[in-house]
Amino acid sequence: MFLDHDRGRALEVALLIAIGGFVGGVLRHAIADVVVAPGGTLAANVLGCLALGFLTYEAELAGTFAEETGYVLSTGFLSSFTTYSTFALETMQAAPLLGAGNVVANYGLGAVAVLLGRSTAMTVTEERAR
Repeated sequence: MFLDHDRGRALEVALLIAIGGFVGGVLRHAIADVVVAPGGTLAANVLGCLALGFLTYEAELAGTFAEETGYVLSTGFLSSFTTYSTFALETMQAAPLLGAGNVVANYGLGAVAVLLGRSTAMTVTEERAR
């Protein structure tokens, strides 16, 4: 019986990740249709970093989200919404100076976005406590 429960839980987790991944991939594709490369990839990666910074703080430090929410949003949605492989490909296809700028923009803005997401979550948590 214990093994059946573990298999059921594993299937539940896989389905939660798949749902989030489906929505994240579709939204990522929509951004790519609207914003010319590499801007669409940069936008998706920075927005994903912002969201992950917020979600990580909320989930790990504030305890706001259930574990299942993390599977759907972080592992599923954000991992499909953001894209390292496209970022790497676009960087290698660009002229050297533009490629270097793309690397700096993705990593620099991504790091700032994580911090901004975390800061936003801290503010929200403080407001809820009042």
